[in-house]
Amino acid sequence: MSTDDGGSRRIRWLLGFGFFVQGFRGFPWLGANFFLTDELRVNPSVLQLLQNSANLPMVAKPIYGIFSDAVYFFGQHRIPYIAFGALLQAISWLAIAFLSRSNVSISALSLYLLLSNLGASLVEVANDAIVAEAGKQKQQSGELASFVWTASSLGGILGNLLGGIAIKTFSAQSTFLVFGVLALAQFLVTISIEEKSLNLPENPSPPAGIRKHLSDLSQVLRKPEISYSIAWIALSTALVPVLTGTMFFYQTKSLRIDASLVGISKVVGQIAMLLWGVAYTRWFKSVQPRKLMTSIQVTIGVFVVSDVLFVKGVYRDLGVADSVYVVVFSGVLETLFYMKNLPFTVLMTRLCPPGCEGSLMAFVMSAIALAFIVSGYLGIVLASFVGVTVDDFSGFSSGLAVEAICVGIPLLFTSWIYDETEAKERIKKKE
Repeated sequence: MSTDDGGSRRIRWLLGFGFFVQGFRGFPWLGANFFLTDELRVNPSVLQLLQNSANLPMVAKPIYGIFSDAVYFFGQHRIPYIAFGALLQAISWLAIAFLSRSNVSISALSLYLLLSNLGASLVEVANDAIVAEAGKQKQQSGELASFVWTASSLGGILGNLLGGIAIKTFSAQSTFLVFGVLALAQFLVTISIEEKSLNLPENPSPPAGIRKHLSDLSQVLRKPEISYSIAWIALSTALVPVLTGTMFFYQTKSLRIDASLVGISKVVGQIAMLLWGVAYTRWFKSVQPRKLMTSIQVTIGVFVVSDVLFVKGVYRDLGVADSVYVVVFSGVLETLFYMKNLPFTVLMTRLCPPGCEGSLMAFVMSAIALAFIVSGYLGIVLASFVGVTVDDFSGFSSGLAVEAICVGIPLLFTSWIYDETEAKERIKKKE
């Protein structure tokens, strides 16, 4: 076995397990949703507010990325960040698990969820940087991004499948304990690997300071092919006021859908993500990202329109049970918003200059995270505007119709997404 093969295997083990654990985060988050609604009795708007506010640490990813690129610990600048992030997640979820129910408040839970997502952000930044660095090697190009996507999807499938069962059989807090132990295992696995054994491509220049990395990131973001592409992926999400919290309440409180079925619906969505990762590797890797992302955006619009029909009872009148629709369609719609990230990540990997992988990928992920937060906050405003409450969902279909219209707006700006074929044709015309 060559040194390169050994490094490749260790990268796949590190990233495979790491992305699996991050995908498995749906397990405790499903528990958190039910804990908030059943134990703390929050309303739909508060649930969605907490869901999105907990993601605020994700917005600071560029800071973590710059530190990951510039600040080394014991000669390593990826492994320490993964290890610390995993440990922070373990501490946060275990703390929630061992708090007595009488001591759990919305503010305390929110704080621990924020700390957990801070840890997850650090892990994701370092992992994404390794994917970008290793992806520059010819034998890893495109395939590594698809591999980690698959690992994350498998984690999501297992996490959501077991989550519904654990909540129904034990309690929502049992999910916090299990994930805390799993995150602790990730910490132990990570510290057992030396970064030099991964054989990542060496940066042609010595490690630069934080100011230099800020300057480099600023220069990279001035490139139109990068800045416009990032602008589109962010706007395609931020402009859409999602009603996920309202839909969760509608399914579990109004329709009385069982927790295990809600979990299974998310499993179906994760299976769709897994199949997308496999399909991308086999058939779509050579297709221009612009075409793929445009197609996914159109599909999202179709699914949101389908949700309008679902809430209006059209499918029920046709003989389709509410539980069947929730299981088959609801989970898929949630994951569709994330499916654009795979071709977009590959695009950014191709365009990212050496030495700026952590900074750029972190900026990209933070832009996407901020877009989801804005989308969630707009959803809260929309739910209030159409008059949705815990007991009144009469305006829900109108809110979903507005969401469907907003999904279509980014389709007017798909020319912002960099297209390599179009760029080459433009160069030929100039010559």
